[in-house]
Amino acid sequence: MDSLAPFFERFSLSARMFYSGQQCGISPNLDEPTGYLHVLRRGTLTVIRPNVRPLVIDTPSIVFFPRPHRHRVHGPEADGADLVCATVQFGTGMLNPLTASLPEPFVVALDALPELAPALELLFAEASSQSAGRQTALDHLFEYVLVLLIRSALKERLLESGVLSGLADERLGRAIEAMHKHPEAPWSLEELAQRAGMSRARFAARFRQVVCTTPFDYLTDWRLGVAQTMLRKGSSLKLIAAAVGYANATALTRVFTKRLRISPSDWLASQRKLADVP
Repeated sequence: MDSLAPFFERFSLSARMFYSGQQCGISPNLDEPTGYLHVLRRGTLTVIRPNVRPLVIDTPSIVFFPRPHRHRVHGPEADGADLVCATVQFGTGMLNPLTASLPEPFVVALDALPELAPALELLFAEASSQSAGRQTALDHLFEYVLVLLIRSALKERLLESGVLSGLADERLGRAIEAMHKHPEAPWSLEELAQRAGMSRARFAARFRQVVCTTPFDYLTDWRLGVAQTMLRKGSSLKLIAAAVGYANATALTRVFTKRLRISPSDWLASQRKLADVP
């Protein structure tokens, strides 16, 4: 099974290139469920964040803020499109266990990601051109680069904890993939442990150690993330509840409201309001 497929099937990925050049200086809108992806080809990039020492990056790197996080970046002074930046939305409301588990920011040197080289060459070539369809091409290239980044993080075990680390663990991965594929199933700790080929106690302890949450907290977030996506697509609460393992709409609403501190209907209204903002 493609262990990343459920993320891309359940959560819609979209990117929008907004800058190419030497001085980005973006100040994110923290009210929007948006991440930021910066790619430095050469020069020096300084990342400025509140109450934290500036982060200076002097090697070609990808800098990914997977969640809304106030920051500013200043790129090199040299000629050429050395810095390209995009906003990223990967899951409505950002309740996506994958992005939630990534560090803020996630910084990876391009030398550590040789499989990204062809895509990045296309990205920078397109950024420096004025060809017809440039914006659409760049948006899709950024989406592709993000898929490759996540794939490499999984394959090369670039993270020490989180769901990607869990998926890279042969035993835990089987249980996590089962939850992803069937969020509607009435999973018990015993059943998940059996999937992993472990005892209940050992599975629970190992899951918490690697994924940094309990199996059922992870399952709840996965279910609610899927529920958010279905809400945005117009599905009824009754249909969503059955699809993500709750007995009825009332039970789903109770868990949703407790976890997110907002009811499903109010959350959906807030998302529509954001979508209407120019």
